[in-house]
Parts: sequence; C-alpha cells; structure tokens
Amino acid sequence: MNEQEVISATREWLEKAVIGLNLCPFAKAVYVRNQVRIVVSEAPHLDGLLEDLDRELDLLAAADPDEIDTTLLIHPALLPDFEDFNDFMVIAEAAVVEHDLEGVLQVASFHPRFQFADTEADDIGNYTNRAPYPTIHLIREESLSRALAGFPDPDSIYQRNIETLKKLGLAGWLALGMKAGRGE
Repeated sequence: MNEQEVISATREWLEKAVIGLNLCPFAKAVYVRNQVRIVVSEAPHLDGLLEDLDRELDLLAAADPDEIDTTLLIHPALLPDFEDFNDFMVIAEAAVVEHDLEGVLQVASFHPRFQFADTEADDIGNYTNRAPYPTIHLIREESLSRALAGFPDPDSIYQRNIETLKKLGLAGWLALGMKAGRGE
C-alpha cells in the first residue's frame, strides 16, 4: 500500500464518517481550512514509529495553529492487533509528557478494530473510533477547549455518536463505503 492510497482512504473516512456523520463536530472547520496534517509513517518497527511520533509532537507544538491545528499519524502496517495498538497508545501518551507538552497536546486513537472496554468486537458503538488504519490523532488542547466551549453539551457527543451509529447500523456504515473494521 502506498502513501497516497493511505491518505486517500483516510480522507474518505474523514469526509464520509467523521465529518459526514458529524462524529466530531469540530473536525469540519479545521479540515476545510486545510489545517489537518496527515502523515504516513513507513517506520519498519515500533521504535521508528515512536521517533515519527516524537517529530510530529514537536512539529505540531511549534507550528502556527492557523497552518496546522491537528495531526493524524498513520501506520498502515504496524500494530494491526488492537490490543498491541492500545498498549502503544500508553507509550504515545507518555511521549506527550516527555516532550513537556502535557496540557498543550493530547492524543486520541483510531484503529480498524477499535473496541471500547466492556463491549463486543462487533458492537456498532466501536465504529465511532474505527479508521481505515491504526491512527494516532494529535490534538491541540487549546483548540479543543475553544471548540468545546461553543458546544452546548460536550459530554453528550460520545453518546450521540453511538446513537447515530446504532441508527445507521453496519449496513449503513458499509453503504458509506467504509469497511466493516474487522481487518478486511
């Protein structure tokens, strides 16, 4: 899989699922202003992915938010197993602290097999965080706080997303052109 295919699939997921279904009510504004940096890591091992993460944390922290507001770091080949990916996310969160960026940047996770604790693998609610490839989302806390301040009930976003996907169902998800998220 080449970098352009990964970026195209990610953009399609952003446009049809994240923005199209309004799973993240803040995504559209930064996406249409071209402030979303999409980076595909070709690191041959986890140490290399961590180096890529280190570079992206520093780059995003130093960048003008009007130029780059958020970053998606994707690795299409490493961490196909969700539990391994979830373990790596602990390291990613520690990297934020190591870079002295706690309170400045935070990480969120998306994965083709994403599964919330205490849910079944095929629970449609898991699809709120299912992306085409393992993806680490780097988010500016200031931008997030500003966006949340203008949202009437930010705590309801998660539940609203699950309700949206329950209404849509797996057939509706597949009709969007998204994969079932079970590794296909």
